[in-house]
Amino acid sequence: MLTHTCSLVEALQTIPDPRRQTANGKHLLVDIIILGFCATLAGANNFVEIALFASTNRAFFQTFLELPNGIPSHDTFNRVFSLLKPQTLQAVLLPWLLARRGNPGDHIHVDGKQMRGSRCSARNLGALHLVSAWAGEAGLTLGQVAVEAKSNEITAMPELLKLLDLQGKIVTTDAMGCQKEVAETVIEGGGDYLLAVKDNQPTLHQQTQEAFAKEEAKERPTYPRYQTQEEGHGRIERRTVSVVSARTHLARGLWRAWLGLRTLVKVVREITERATGKVSVEVSYYISSMKPNAKRIGRAIRSHWKIENGLHWVLDVVFREDARKLYERTAGENVGFLNRLALSLLRGDEGKGSLTGKRKLAGWSLPFLAKLLGFSEV
Repeated sequence: MLTHTCSLVEALQTIPDPRRQTANGKHLLVDIIILGFCATLAGANNFVEIALFASTNRAFFQTFLELPNGIPSHDTFNRVFSLLKPQTLQAVLLPWLLARRGNPGDHIHVDGKQMRGSRCSARNLGALHLVSAWAGEAGLTLGQVAVEAKSNEITAMPELLKLLDLQGKIVTTDAMGCQKEVAETVIEGGGDYLLAVKDNQPTLHQQTQEAFAKEEAKERPTYPRYQTQEEGHGRIERRTVSVVSARTHLARGLWRAWLGLRTLVKVVREITERATGKVSVEVSYYISSMKPNAKRIGRAIRSHWKIENGLHWVLDVVFREDARKLYERTAGENVGFLNRLALSLLRGDEGKGSLTGKRKLAGWSLPFLAKLLGFSEV
């Protein structure tokens, strides 16, 4: 008998069932998706563990799911997540997540990550590569797309950006995302871009370097700068962000080729090791459609590392994503998204403790799991 309601159940009712409809259908699509997601939240790292967690907690799930024929087998979970279209799943679950978590903030960081365990030489399969959009300030996923075989992030990034609400946002990427189509997509969506520049754009990179060399050679440089200093992990890091006008310093044809381009950026990181006194210097360059505000741009650049530390590293260490042997591409995409969705909910919990601890707590404490899902009480 159903005794609880959950907005997630209601949201998932709109997803069309990808399975061939026959009289032998035993399990509801909504039940399968929610059981898979709850088990992922609670620490399950493969379909066998998902079925085990669901079976162990069947009494709890029966309070808000139909489960007309009990708990599905691990093969059923595998088969359904291999059929379910990833974009369809995201289209329903991302609005639900934003309703649960609230404002994602102004920064959208875009970067790719491989699921290394999905590589299989015997099947001639490379590792599944997913490009994610991550709201670093709030710590939540905004979507993902898979990189097609024999392709790369360059084609996947614009596809992902077109799915997002970019109005008023600052989109950051690494050098792989420094592409004219990415810049155009962001500007047309009402946002600003901040793109790292390296040798994959040789002329742009060279002219950006020359622009700062010219300014720094002046007796009294007047371009805006912003400096910060941080100490920790046995070292001192001093960062200097400098900005100049793109229109003034780039060749006209090059400047016009990048829609909305306004600012060239140079970041100098000077790192001093406390124990040895050794000093190392790293220099990076960026282009941006933002006004030449060194402080605002510097904060956005610094925030970009949150997709590495706050998303990719956690997926590997807490969710063991790289260790999972998952060779079916569609299932891999869906599992990757459920991991990101689960991480986003865990980051939204205001209680004390690590993400690893909270994930285990979701498996040990049904009231905590229910709280993450949005139940009032269990």
